[in-house]
Amino acid sequence: MQALAFLLVLLYSSLSWAVCPPHAFTDPARIKLQGDSVMIVVHESSAYDARLATKRGLDEAVSFAKDRKIPVIYLQDDSPERFYFVEDCNPDYWVYSQGGEISFDVAPTHVYIVGGHLEICMSATLHDLLYQWSKKPARNLRVTYLMDAIYSNGKLVDPADPFYADFSRFMSIVSYGRPGGEHWPKLSLLESMGIIVRQDHQLEYIRQILPRWDRTFPDTYRVEVQLNDSVKKVLRPASGWRPPTLLFHFVDSAVNLSTPPLAPGN
Repeated sequence: MQALAFLLVLLYSSLSWAVCPPHAFTDPARIKLQGDSVMIVVHESSAYDARLATKRGLDEAVSFAKDRKIPVIYLQDDSPERFYFVEDCNPDYWVYSQGGEISFDVAPTHVYIVGGHLEICMSATLHDLLYQWSKKPARNLRVTYLMDAIYSNGKLVDPADPFYADFSRFMSIVSYGRPGGEHWPKLSLLESMGIIVRQDHQLEYIRQILPRWDRTFPDTYRVEVQLNDSVKKVLRPASGWRPPTLLFHFVDSAVNLSTPPLAPGN
Protein backbone atom coordinates (compact mmCIF):
# COMPACT_ATOMS: atom_id res chain seq x y z
CA MET A 1 0.00 0.00 0.00
CA GLN A 2 2.85 2.39 0.84
CA ALA A 3 4.51 1.57 -2.48
CA LEU A 4 1.28 2.33 -4.31
CA ALA A 5 0.90 5.63 -2.48
CA PHE A 6 4.48 6.53 -3.36
CA LEU A 7 3.85 5.79 -7.04
CA LEU A 8 0.70 7.90 -7.02
CA VAL A 9 2.64 10.81 -5.51
CA LEU A 10 5.27 10.48 -8.23
CA LEU A 11 2.59 10.35 -10.92
CA TYR A 12 0.83 13.41 -9.53
CA SER A 13 4.11 15.28 -9.29
CA SER A 14 5.05 14.47 -12.87
CA LEU A 15 1.65 15.67 -14.06
CA SER A 16 1.94 18.89 -12.10
CA TRP A 17 5.35 19.59 -13.64
CA ALA A 18 3.69 19.50 -17.06
CA VAL A 19 1.61 22.57 -16.17
CA CYS A 20 3.34 25.90 -16.71
CA PRO A 21 3.48 28.23 -13.69
CA PRO A 22 1.41 31.42 -13.70
CA HIS A 23 2.59 33.90 -16.29
CA ALA A 24 1.68 37.38 -17.47
CA PHE A 25 0.48 38.22 -20.95
CA THR A 26 2.47 40.66 -23.02
CA ASP A 27 0.76 43.78 -24.28
CA PRO A 28 0.71 43.22 -28.09
CA ALA A 29 1.93 46.79 -28.62
CA ARG A 30 5.15 45.89 -26.78
CA ILE A 31 6.04 42.97 -29.05
CA LYS A 32 8.94 43.83 -31.35
CA LEU A 33 10.07 40.91 -33.47
CA GLN A 34 13.62 40.84 -34.79
CA GLY A 35 14.99 38.69 -37.59
CA ASP A 36 13.27 37.18 -40.59
CA SER A 37 11.40 34.32 -38.84
CA VAL A 38 8.93 33.76 -36.00
CA MET A 39 7.02 30.75 -34.65
CA ILE A 40 3.39 31.23 -33.58
CA VAL A 41 1.87 28.51 -31.39
CA VAL A 42 -1.93 28.64 -31.31
CA HIS A 43 -3.99 27.26 -28.40
CA GLU A 44 -2.08 24.05 -27.66
CA SER A 45 -4.62 22.79 -25.15
CA SER A 46 -6.15 19.41 -24.44
CA ALA A 47 -9.44 21.26 -24.20
CA TYR A 48 -9.31 20.99 -27.99
CA ASP A 49 -6.71 18.29 -28.73
CA ALA A 50 -7.85 15.80 -26.10
CA ARG A 51 -5.72 12.97 -27.52
CA LEU A 52 -2.57 15.13 -27.29
CA ALA A 53 -2.03 14.09 -30.89
CA THR A 54 0.13 17.16 -31.49
CA LYS A 55 2.17 17.24 -28.27
CA ARG A 56 5.34 15.59 -29.56
CA GLY A 57 5.24 17.68 -32.73
CA LEU A 58 4.74 20.84 -30.68
CA ASP A 59 7.68 20.13 -28.38
CA GLU A 60 9.95 19.32 -31.33
CA ALA A 61 8.85 22.52 -33.09
CA VAL A 62 9.58 24.78 -30.12
CA SER A 63 12.95 23.09 -29.59
CA PHE A 64 13.76 23.62 -33.28
CA ALA A 65 12.90 27.32 -33.03
CA LYS A 66 14.88 27.92 -29.86
CA ASP A 67 17.94 26.13 -31.22
CA ARG A 68 17.89 28.60 -34.12
CA LYS A 69 17.11 31.71 -32.04
CA ILE A 70 13.70 32.08 -33.71
CA PRO A 71 11.26 34.01 -31.49
CA VAL A 72 8.37 31.88 -30.17
CA ILE A 73 4.93 33.28 -29.36
CA TYR A 74 2.27 31.29 -27.51
CA LEU A 75 -1.34 32.34 -28.06
CA GLN A 76 -3.57 31.43 -25.12
CA ASP A 77 -7.34 31.67 -24.69
CA ASP A 78 -9.74 31.29 -21.75
CA SER A 79 -9.59 27.49 -21.57
CA PRO A 80 -8.11 26.24 -18.26
CA GLU A 81 -4.36 26.73 -18.04
CA ARG A 82 -3.91 23.21 -16.67
CA PHE A 83 -4.96 21.85 -20.08
CA TYR A 84 -2.12 23.59 -21.94
CA PHE A 85 0.43 20.86 -22.63
CA VAL A 86 3.51 22.77 -23.78
CA GLU A 87 6.69 21.31 -22.29
CA ASP A 88 8.67 24.54 -22.67
CA CYS A 89 7.12 27.21 -20.46
CA ASN A 90 9.44 29.99 -21.58
CA PRO A 91 8.40 31.36 -24.96
CA ASP A 92 9.50 34.83 -25.91
CA TYR A 93 5.93 36.01 -25.42
CA TRP A 94 2.63 34.76 -24.00
CA VAL A 95 -0.21 36.60 -25.74
CA TYR A 96 -3.91 36.49 -24.96
CA SER A 97 -5.94 35.57 -28.04
CA GLN A 98 -9.46 34.28 -27.56
CA GLY A 99 -10.13 33.24 -31.15
CA GLY A 100 -6.65 32.99 -32.65
CA GLU A 101 -6.61 36.64 -33.67
CA ILE A 102 -3.25 38.44 -33.66
CA SER A 103 -3.02 42.11 -32.73
CA PHE A 104 0.76 42.46 -32.75
CA ASP A 105 2.89 43.42 -35.72
CA VAL A 106 4.51 40.52 -37.59
CA ALA A 107 7.53 42.03 -39.31
CA PRO A 108 9.34 38.74 -40.14
CA THR A 109 8.74 37.32 -43.61
CA HIS A 110 8.72 33.67 -42.53
CA VAL A 111 6.15 32.34 -40.05
CA TYR A 112 6.20 28.81 -38.66
CA ILE A 113 2.64 27.94 -37.67
CA VAL A 114 2.07 25.41 -34.89
CA GLY A 115 -0.93 24.17 -32.96
CA GLY A 116 -4.35 25.61 -33.19
CA HIS A 117 -7.52 24.19 -34.61
CA LEU A 118 -6.74 24.13 -38.35
CA GLU A 119 -10.24 25.11 -39.39
CA ILE A 120 -11.00 27.67 -36.63
CA CYS A 121 -8.47 29.47 -34.41
CA MET A 122 -5.43 28.78 -36.60
CA SER A 123 -7.41 29.93 -39.61
CA ALA A 124 -8.10 33.23 -37.81
CA THR A 125 -4.38 33.61 -37.04
CA LEU A 126 -3.39 33.08 -40.65
CA HIS A 127 -6.04 35.39 -42.07
CA ASP A 128 -4.87 38.17 -39.76
CA LEU A 129 -1.28 37.45 -40.74
CA LEU A 130 -1.97 37.58 -44.47
CA TYR A 131 -3.95 40.78 -44.09
CA GLN A 132 -1.00 42.39 -42.26
CA TRP A 133 1.50 41.20 -44.84
CA SER A 134 -0.61 42.42 -47.75
CA LYS A 135 -0.35 45.98 -46.41
CA LYS A 136 3.44 45.92 -46.23
CA PRO A 137 5.93 46.54 -49.07
CA ALA A 138 6.09 43.66 -51.55
CA ARG A 139 8.64 40.93 -50.75
CA ASN A 140 8.95 37.16 -50.65
CA LEU A 141 6.88 35.57 -47.86
CA ARG A 142 6.58 32.07 -46.45
CA VAL A 143 4.23 30.23 -44.09
CA THR A 144 5.57 26.86 -42.91
CA TYR A 145 2.96 24.47 -41.51
CA LEU A 146 4.46 21.86 -39.14
CA MET A 147 1.84 19.19 -39.72
CA ASP A 148 2.49 16.92 -36.74
CA ALA A 149 1.87 19.94 -34.49
CA ILE A 150 -1.48 21.06 -35.96
CA TYR A 151 -4.82 19.53 -34.95
CA SER A 152 -7.96 19.29 -37.07
CA ASN A 153 -11.49 17.94 -37.01
CA GLY A 154 -11.45 17.28 -40.75
CA LYS A 155 -14.60 19.26 -41.43
CA LEU A 156 -13.22 20.26 -44.85
CA VAL A 157 -13.01 16.63 -45.94
CA ASP A 158 -15.85 16.25 -48.46
CA PRO A 159 -18.01 13.11 -48.67
CA ALA A 160 -17.14 13.05 -52.38
CA ASP A 161 -13.41 12.78 -51.66
CA PRO A 162 -11.94 9.35 -52.52
CA PHE A 163 -10.46 9.05 -49.03
CA TYR A 164 -13.63 10.04 -47.16
CA ALA A 165 -14.48 6.48 -46.04
CA ASP A 166 -10.97 5.94 -44.65
CA PHE A 167 -11.10 9.28 -42.88
CA SER A 168 -14.48 8.56 -41.30
CA ARG A 169 -13.28 5.15 -40.14
CA PHE A 170 -10.15 6.59 -38.55
CA MET A 171 -12.13 9.30 -36.76
CA SER A 172 -14.61 6.75 -35.45
CA ILE A 173 -11.72 4.75 -33.98
CA VAL A 174 -9.95 7.62 -32.22
CA SER A 175 -13.23 8.97 -30.84
CA TYR A 176 -14.65 5.58 -29.83
CA GLY A 177 -16.22 5.69 -26.38
CA ARG A 178 -15.39 9.35 -25.87
CA PRO A 179 -18.01 11.63 -24.33
CA GLY A 180 -19.98 13.72 -26.79
CA GLY A 181 -18.78 17.12 -27.85
CA GLU A 182 -16.92 18.64 -30.77
CA HIS A 183 -13.62 18.84 -28.86
CA TRP A 184 -13.03 15.08 -28.82
CA PRO A 185 -12.64 13.94 -32.45
CA LYS A 186 -9.34 15.57 -33.44
CA LEU A 187 -6.33 14.29 -35.31
CA SER A 188 -3.11 15.87 -36.43
CA LEU A 189 -2.77 17.27 -39.93
CA LEU A 190 0.02 14.75 -40.48
CA GLU A 191 -2.38 11.92 -39.62
CA SER A 192 -4.77 13.36 -42.21
CA MET A 193 -2.00 13.17 -44.79
CA GLY A 194 -1.44 9.52 -43.82
CA ILE A 195 -5.11 8.77 -44.42
CA ILE A 196 -5.15 10.54 -47.79
CA VAL A 197 -1.88 8.85 -48.90
CA ARG A 198 -1.77 9.89 -52.57
CA GLN A 199 0.25 13.06 -53.08
CA ASP A 200 -2.08 14.49 -55.71
CA HIS A 201 -5.00 14.07 -53.31
CA GLN A 202 -2.93 15.53 -50.45
CA LEU A 203 -2.15 18.63 -52.50
CA GLU A 204 -5.78 19.05 -53.45
CA TYR A 205 -6.79 18.82 -49.79
CA ILE A 206 -4.10 21.36 -48.88
CA ARG A 207 -5.55 23.79 -51.42
CA GLN A 208 -8.89 23.50 -49.61
CA ILE A 209 -7.48 24.32 -46.17
CA LEU A 210 -5.37 27.33 -47.12
CA PRO A 211 -6.41 30.77 -45.85
CA ARG A 212 -8.11 32.95 -48.45
CA TRP A 213 -5.00 34.53 -49.90
CA ASP A 214 -6.94 35.25 -53.09
CA ARG A 215 -9.05 37.82 -51.24
CA THR A 216 -6.03 39.53 -49.71
CA PHE A 217 -2.99 39.58 -51.96
CA PRO A 218 -2.87 41.59 -55.20
CA ASP A 219 -2.22 39.72 -58.42
CA THR A 220 1.31 41.13 -58.49
CA TYR A 221 2.15 38.27 -56.06
CA ARG A 222 2.98 34.79 -57.26
CA VAL A 223 1.43 32.19 -54.92
CA GLU A 224 2.87 28.70 -54.48
CA VAL A 225 2.34 25.62 -52.33
CA GLN A 226 4.85 22.89 -51.49
CA LEU A 227 4.57 19.58 -49.65
CA ASN A 228 7.84 18.68 -47.94
CA ASP A 229 10.53 18.60 -50.63
CA SER A 230 8.19 18.06 -53.57
CA VAL A 231 8.09 20.37 -56.58
CA LYS A 232 6.40 23.67 -55.81
CA LYS A 233 2.93 24.01 -57.31
CA VAL A 234 1.88 27.40 -58.64
CA LEU A 235 -1.55 28.43 -57.40
CA ARG A 236 -1.39 31.78 -59.16
CA PRO A 237 1.31 33.09 -61.47
CA ALA A 238 2.35 36.74 -61.63
CA SER A 239 3.87 38.84 -64.36
CA GLY A 240 7.50 39.87 -64.36
CA TRP A 241 10.83 38.08 -64.21
CA ARG A 242 10.98 37.64 -60.41
CA PRO A 243 7.68 38.71 -58.83
CA PRO A 244 7.25 38.70 -55.04
CA THR A 245 6.17 35.21 -53.97
CA LEU A 246 3.95 33.91 -51.18
CA LEU A 247 4.80 30.27 -50.41
CA PHE A 248 2.74 27.91 -48.25
CA HIS A 249 5.10 25.11 -47.23
CA PHE A 250 3.70 21.99 -45.54
CA VAL A 251 6.31 19.95 -43.64
CA ASP A 252 5.71 16.66 -41.83
CA SER A 253 7.56 17.71 -38.69
CA ALA A 254 10.18 20.09 -37.33
CA VAL A 255 12.30 16.95 -36.94
CA ASN A 256 12.60 16.90 -40.72
CA LEU A 257 13.97 20.44 -40.66
CA SER A 258 16.40 19.57 -37.87
CA THR A 259 17.93 16.58 -39.67
CA PRO A 260 20.58 17.48 -42.26
CA PRO A 261 20.20 15.74 -45.64
CA LEU A 262 22.40 12.75 -46.38
CA ALA A 263 25.57 13.40 -48.34
CA PRO A 264 25.66 12.04 -51.90
CA GLY A 265 26.42 8.33 -51.91
CA ASN A 266 25.02 7.66 -48.41
